[in-house]
Amino acid sequence: MSQTIYEFTVPLNNGEMQSLSAYKGQVLLIVNTASKCGFTPQYDGLQTVYAKYKEQGFAVLGFPCDQFGHQEPGDDKEIEQFCSLTFNVNFPLYKKTDVNGSSASPLYDFLKKQAPGLLGSKSIKWNFTKFLINRKGEVVKRYAPTDKPESITKDIEKLLAE
Repeated sequence: MSQTIYEFTVPLNNGEMQSLSAYKGQVLLIVNTASKCGFTPQYDGLQTVYAKYKEQGFAVLGFPCDQFGHQEPGDDKEIEQFCSLTFNVNFPLYKKTDVNGSSASPLYDFLKKQAPGLLGSKSIKWNFTKFLINRKGEVVKRYAPTDKPESITKDIEKLLAE
């Protein structure tokens, strides 16, 4: 049996540990985020897509990351307040996470292995790299930071219909 994201447990931004098996049967978009990035306005799109499809079994999981140009300097509480007050984000946010290097989250090591980037690259190049997960917990596709959440709704809808 192939590995799925359900085998991972990750800390929410309040420090509570959450098994991703809680999302069994849902379509997920996992994103490394940042509050001071040129792509930060994508929080709006992520929230819009989440609100549009959540009743159909879709969730966005945000993983703040400070590995790119120190664009996520805040602590978990500050990040949550920024997302909530600035973009009305109410999708789940996790603890600030490393996505590359020796301290990378095992979840991100798995995502990168399942869906390598351009030319087979395993590393995440920047904030707002997105991974689409099907209802079986399998990584289906990786999207570049420049891919706006609204531009991938057809892929989300296709997986929701399966």
